[in-house]
Amino acid sequence: MKKFNIDTVREFIYNQSLETKIYLGADSERVNVSGKWFVDYTVAVVVHIDGKHGCKIFGFVEREPDWDQKKNKPALRLMNEVYKVANLFNELSEVLQDRYVEVHLDLNPSDRYASSQVIQQAVGYIRGTCNIEPQVKPQAFAATYAADRLKFVLSN
Repeated sequence: MKKFNIDTVREFIYNQSLETKIYLGADSERVNVSGKWFVDYTVAVVVHIDGKHGCKIFGFVEREPDWDQKKNKPALRLMNEVYKVANLFNELSEVLQDRYVEVHLDLNPSDRYASSQVIQQAVGYIRGTCNIEPQVKPQAFAATYAADRLKFVLSN
């Protein structure tokens, strides 16, 4: 599917002021292709220029087989979102230093939603690998809105 050039993203962030804020997020969607289930993972980088001007958004979509056996128990799919955004954080780490950065997870803490089953594991993983406190719904706009909309834009 569509993938961005990580060096282009690094260079863009590097050329921005230190007041620029960076938000990383991921989202996923199950899709059925010829009777087989796959997951489209969308990862977004929102660069809020000077923390007060417009944004530049980078993103990509990757399709992988869906290994979750039950649609209502999407733990593996949701943790793959977390792994992908953590990997992106680490790939960009040298240009993220000295900048305001947030990692957004498309997880809902309410027990009414299946994503709540991985909240503790996901938050712990981001704390451990990225050394920051991630945001979850409703504060996770880079995952909930940016990555979600990018999937639609990049797929068409």
